[in-house]
Amino acid sequence: MTFMILFVASALSAAAQPIQGAWRPELYVLEDGAELPVDGRIFFSETDWMVLFFVTDDEGQPRRGSAEGGTYRLEEDRLEFTHHYHLSAGEAFASLAEAPLRMSIAGSNEAAREPCRVELGEDVMTIHFPSGNRMRFRR
Repeated sequence: MTFMILFVASALSAAAQPIQGAWRPELYVLEDGAELPVDGRIFFSETDWMVLFFVTDDEGQPRRGSAEGGTYRLEEDRLEFTHHYHLSAGEAFASLAEAPLRMSIAGSNEAAREPCRVELGEDVMTIHFPSGNRMRFRR
């Protein structure tokens, strides 16, 4: 009986927040159509998110990196990130301009909001960013 209750509770929780858990980035597609390999993880709890990802070259060497986190809201296909933490840097690569080292910590009142569109399947998720870029993830 305990197993059945835990199973049902887990199923309801997953249905309520299908985005929760860890996702591995597979592909970063820039607005101009350039496809770049990526590595890292994005994690979603019930209310928070955190990502660490690297854009890599053909040998798998990191050329750019970003670590970000904060809170999020998901309503249908609208995913809004609120950025509380941001750390990024990288050299010019493909059609991406150089990104000088950037570090920021924002209080919840000052945090940047990033409205995105998300395509969410059982094992695949694509986030479409306001920049026109998109990133595909897999569980």
